[in-house]
Amino acid sequence: MNRGCFITGTDTGVGKTVVSAAVLLQRIEREQRVMYMKPVQTGCRQAGGERIAPDPDYGLRLAGITPAPEDRADICPYRLLMPASPHLAAAREDVTISIDRILESYERLQRRHAFLVVEGAGGVLVPLNDSDTMLELMRRLALPVIIACRAGLGTLNHTLLTVRVLRDAGLDLAGLVLVQTTPEPWGDIEEDNRCTLERMAAVPVTSRIAYHPALAAGTADPRILRSCVQGTVLPDSIFPVK
Repeated sequence: MNRGCFITGTDTGVGKTVVSAAVLLQRIEREQRVMYMKPVQTGCRQAGGERIAPDPDYGLRLAGITPAPEDRADICPYRLLMPASPHLAAAREDVTISIDRILESYERLQRRHAFLVVEGAGGVLVPLNDSDTMLELMRRLALPVIIACRAGLGTLNHTLLTVRVLRDAGLDLAGLVLVQTTPEPWGDIEEDNRCTLERMAAVPVTSRIAYHPALAAGTADPRILRSCVQGTVLPDSIFPVK
């Protein structure tokens, strides 16, 4: 039985956090104890003596989850200030991102929760350090992957390249989620993108997430997210709940 999934994206700002929260809500509704993890967050803000990681803060709030104190450090082991690629943000603070350290946090969370949703930073080939990309972390975790993709013009090349890289790495692809990141309505281009991706990538589009200004602004709540999700992000046939 799969005990988690990895949410990656075709690039930055494509809606990975919203897709992560949608998965969390789905598992919660099936009465499963779930938790979210964002191994590396750049662009954190300093609040007193604490660094606030925006994606975990928003993703958990969007799913209606309040983490226990013992989970907080492991949810986001690397909190970096510079809004940049992980390798650069870490280098500015004289930090080297260690995949082994991330895996230690992951294993502690896995012992306490039935299902983990792990969100990457940027796309699959974003550097974590001088030698490893996000793809190496994904290989080590060996979780089935959901790809968050923009719904509109430009998504075909980005998504098909991402699918090819993940397949070449031997990772299991659980599905694509098309995210409307702009207010333009779903039209002929978006519908053709859906059909073309399913045909050429041979990966199901399991869901689409409609645009909502509160989702884009980071002020949405679980009710708004539920209203925007069309489809089942993680089919129970792939991720059974017991």
